[in-house]
Amino acid sequence: MARYARRIVWPLKLSELPEHGGAVPPPLTPARQIVLDERGATMNSEAFAALLGRWRDDGVRETRFVIGAADGHNPATREDADLLLAFGPATWPHLMLRAMLLEQLWRATSILAGHPYHRSG
Repeated sequence: MARYARRIVWPLKLSELPEHGGAVPPPLTPARQIVLDERGATMNSEAFAALLGRWRDDGVRETRFVIGAADGHNPATREDADLLLAFGPATWPHLMLRAMLLEQLWRATSILAGHPYHRSG
């Protein structure tokens, strides 16, 4: 996980809240929130990069990725999301999902920077 976090050139902050309670600091304005949810949309790496690039170009200064507790997300969190995103229909352990998300963020920054992407075509 740290391997991908070190490679990401965009500002990155990882925060973990306790399973019950804990306050999320208010987001910057403007900001987007992506909620990781097994019932969310799936995107390939190029579409994910394009979305983040579009938001960046539109002036979005912060994108938050929210991973739910063992019971998932409450309805309000799901409704407030700018995007519900799934990494497939399976339920993933938090540490694995974090690593997968960081890898996709690194891949998105690479795609947006114009590095060759072996699956383009």
